[in-house]
Amino acid sequence: MYGSESNREDSERTAFRRAEKNYKLYYDTNASKNKKKKKPKPVDLTEVLDFRSILECHDRNGELPPFVNVIHDKFSSPVFSLQNRPGFYFIPGALSIEKQCSLIRESLIDFPQPPNRTNHNAIYGPIHNLFDEAKEGKVLVEEYSPVGSPELGPDCGFQDGKRWKFVTEKEELIRKGKSVSASALLRKLRWSTLGLQFNWSRRNYDVSLPHNKIPEALCDLAKELAKPAMPAGVEFQPEGAIVNYFGLGDTLGGHLDDMEADWSKPIVSLSLGCKAIFLLGGKTREDPPLAMFLRSGDVVLMAGEARECFHGVPRIFTDEKNAEIDHLQAQLSHEDDLCFLKYIQTSRININIRQVF
Repeated sequence: MYGSESNREDSERTAFRRAEKNYKLYYDTNASKNKKKKKPKPVDLTEVLDFRSILECHDRNGELPPFVNVIHDKFSSPVFSLQNRPGFYFIPGALSIEKQCSLIRESLIDFPQPPNRTNHNAIYGPIHNLFDEAKEGKVLVEEYSPVGSPELGPDCGFQDGKRWKFVTEKEELIRKGKSVSASALLRKLRWSTLGLQFNWSRRNYDVSLPHNKIPEALCDLAKELAKPAMPAGVEFQPEGAIVNYFGLGDTLGGHLDDMEADWSKPIVSLSLGCKAIFLLGGKTREDPPLAMFLRSGDVVLMAGEARECFHGVPRIFTDEKNAEIDHLQAQLSHEDDLCFLKYIQTSRININIRQVF
């Protein structure tokens, strides 16, 4: 999805690739072609590191696995690190249920709003109010509009001489041209960028692109969460963020996040929604990666040497048994929140915040 993936010729025999294939969602080939009726193939999860279980065990008797360390004095709850991955920190359940729900709402309503860019910009230009338009059952339709046409309204996008506008389904029936439902666009939303905008084609931050600062509340949260990975007296400065949206079967291939100037500063990664498997490898794809569960509310920090480690997400669990989002379902059960609940029941959102310079 993003990051350094230049070595496409890497053989599937690399240790990282084998782990990706091991945990990736596959269906029984004898099952129905309908995804809803397909039965996922079973996967062995016995070697997946579970920091929530480690935390519970540590709280009971103070015991830890031999390769795991714990830090108590840099955050309000225990922070775990790995002896063989310096600069990697895991904070299980760092986000309150209320904060998780608030961030889910913002990720769907506010974070994809222009001037923030999304994966849809390349085709449709800036799209305003996507989540609200999806709730109302609107359709995005194409209308040719010559360059130099009057300024577009907030419900319009403009890209390559094409004007895109949200209309009702009834209006869409009498129009010609291409169209796509807002709900389909919402489900195909894969990323949005906050703060300094990342140029995906050039793989750098383009300070010339219009942008807003990262919301103050998110900045304050990131500064607090980053403390375990920061030297004493030094404050993390959030300047850019990427929000990833995962649906059923989506993955994030092994990559490095290497476009920031100072790798000693952490990437602050927040997990929301359905449980996932995270792979943390080494400095080459040949290094066998560690697999670990990421649940809603977990936070990962990667700084220093950990920034040189390949990592990715080969699997999210959207089935009721394994998604582990009962707490979100209870919190989002109010009528006004049912639209968010419907989305997050089969999705995962990851917000990763960076100090760019």
